[in-house]
Amino acid sequence: MIDKSMAGRIFVVSGPSGAGKDTLIERALAFVPGVYRSISATTRAPREGEEDGRDYYFMPEGRFKDLIKKERFLEWQEVYGNYYGTLKAEVEEAERMGKDILLGIDVKGALEVKSKRKDALLIFILPPSLEELKSRLAGRSGGEGMSEKDFSTRIAAAEEEIKEGKNFDVVIVNDEIERAALELGSVLKGEREQVR
Repeated sequence: MIDKSMAGRIFVVSGPSGAGKDTLIERALAFVPGVYRSISATTRAPREGEEDGRDYYFMPEGRFKDLIKKERFLEWQEVYGNYYGTLKAEVEEAERMGKDILLGIDVKGALEVKSKRKDALLIFILPPSLEELKSRLAGRSGGEGMSEKDFSTRIAAAEEEIKEGKNFDVVIVNDEIERAALELGSVLKGEREQVR
């Protein structure tokens, strides 16, 4: 049993694909020590340079679905044909140790966490404009296989996700990476100090 008075804070950082949440999280955590970043589980194949247990817990779809049946996920989603989820054990272990934990997950997953954990603070990363988001997504694909249809699907999904920003506690516009990272860091620090 976790003593809630000793448990850390849950931060959830989310935003549409291409908004830059992973880069912001990485930079903000560099100057906000003591926040543990949750590692998500996924069925997608590792990308070049990614390591199991560091970037994601990579697992076969059968195992992922078995964990869904056993209710081992705090949240999970199917995104573009692959499954992603936050293992309850990741969050519970951080809470047991009194650590603050940060989840960098998709928008639907963030709202699912909030429905189960009212104490979670949801932070939405917003691109400066839809045109900039399109440019970032086009640059990310690098011409290496994202079809026009896939690109259009992601843009349509991003437009829907942006509408959900109103359901988050904090919105940060990622118009300039260093400024946005400082803002995210300030939110994490401020909220942690309030709870303490």
